[in-house]
Amino acid sequence: MKYISFRVAEINIAMETSFHYYILLLIIYLLLKNYLQKNNKRLPPSPSLSFPIIGHLCLIKKPLHRTLAKLANKYGSILYIKCGSRPVVIVSSPSAAEECFTKNDIAFANRPGLLAGKHLGYKYTTLVWASYGSHWRNLRRIASLELLSSHRLQMFHGIRADEVRSLILRLFRGSIGGEFYIVDMKSTFFQLTLNVIMRMIAGKRYYEEGRTGLEEAKRFEQIVVETFQLSGATNIGDFVPVLKYVGSNGLEKKLLILQKKRDKFMQDLIEEHRRGQSGSVSEQRSKTMVDVLLSLQETEPEYYTDEIIRGLMQVMLSAGTETSAGTMEWGFSLLLNNPEALAKAQTEIDVQIGQTRLIEEADLANLPYLHGIINETLRMYPAAPLLVPHESSQECTLGGYHVPRGTMLLVNMWAIQDDPKLWEQPEQFKPERFLTPQKEANGFKLLPFGTGRRGCPGEGLATRIVGLALGSLIQCFEWKRNGEEMVDMSEGAGLTVPKAQALLAKCRPRPIMLALLSQLWSLSKNIKD
Repeated sequence: MKYISFRVAEINIAMETSFHYYILLLIIYLLLKNYLQKNNKRLPPSPSLSFPIIGHLCLIKKPLHRTLAKLANKYGSILYIKCGSRPVVIVSSPSAAEECFTKNDIAFANRPGLLAGKHLGYKYTTLVWASYGSHWRNLRRIASLELLSSHRLQMFHGIRADEVRSLILRLFRGSIGGEFYIVDMKSTFFQLTLNVIMRMIAGKRYYEEGRTGLEEAKRFEQIVVETFQLSGATNIGDFVPVLKYVGSNGLEKKLLILQKKRDKFMQDLIEEHRRGQSGSVSEQRSKTMVDVLLSLQETEPEYYTDEIIRGLMQVMLSAGTETSAGTMEWGFSLLLNNPEALAKAQTEIDVQIGQTRLIEEADLANLPYLHGIINETLRMYPAAPLLVPHESSQECTLGGYHVPRGTMLLVNMWAIQDDPKLWEQPEQFKPERFLTPQKEANGFKLLPFGTGRRGCPGEGLATRIVGLALGSLIQCFEWKRNGEEMVDMSEGAGLTVPKAQALLAKCRPRPIMLALLSQLWSLSKNIKD
């Protein structure tokens, strides 16, 4: 019995030793596997300074696009950082951007689940925030074919021409005796774009001469400002979930309040349109965008709910007003600081159009220098310096580096469009660089509207509004700075990086345009009478 007990003890010891041996082998195997995976799937370069839990968040400062550009200059054009628990890849070169939106376009077609998308995007179901799939494809189809197609935009070209003409006459009437007077360009551009977009969507306008009761317009203007401010705000809970309820500075509460205001505004528009009280008879006959959406609702009410319609309207109204108005304000600021460029644009318009009629959209193709001004403005001050974030739905390879599934992608278009290796003297305003587009605007060097599946569907509308408005103001008026000092080009806070200081400018009618402007003014009076 003693011998048997001794043998059992020996067997137990051997088994225990074997168990520990196998555990050791398993640990070695796992460590070796992890090491081999890291070497076989090499991540992009990353800053060495990183902290537990928060990762590289300590390096992130505002303005974000400039901070990330500095990091890219140090570590490379494909940069990997850890924002808390969220892996992020920052791209800052045309070749890497091209790889993202061609070879990896589907892999990067998702959106990250950020707090702004949860509340402002109806739980990630709107065109901007929905991830790639059948729902997003349907929303994109509606936007591209039903709302923003070339045919649809052409149907509404009269609205754009009418609103620009109204703006021209308003400015003409403001000049007493043909003298210079001060114009708030920020408000002027916002009112123009809101009138255009609102008439296309719902057949109504807010800003017009002599109209009272503009509370609704002011309410929407504040909604737009808050939308871009809060969308661009940093929510620590998006990156460090454990801190979701700590130090959130009330961002989620602000988003909830904002979304309620947005919802009420959009639903009021829908109900007003259902009652047939909005817009002129001619605009109702032209079938506004709300008409299109409500007709879709009649055929498929279970899908085209009021929430879906509100989401599409919000995207159109918010994105269509703020971005175009901001681009025009930046563009005019650059022209006032570079009066020789303004003079060249006026000369081009005088030669191509003359002084007997106003610019029309069909003329824009024959005004290359005006196009150069717009492209140079978008290059220096893109409406979205960082394209709306993408997220990888699967692991992929980018520039030879491994990108894990669930990685947020930030394409720093500002860094690409400000790179001295790609652009000669990028800090200088030079519209002439775009007079030879095959030299400067090729490839993925200039992408202010993004590209690929998630490219902005409103590019065609934006270029029409901006081109016609800027061209008309340049054609009809003399402009100069409000003071001897240069226009302040400081950047403000927000998703679209507005000017920190609203632009004030002095204008008066050009003497050679007085005859045409007086004729248009008399005609408008007769029509009203």
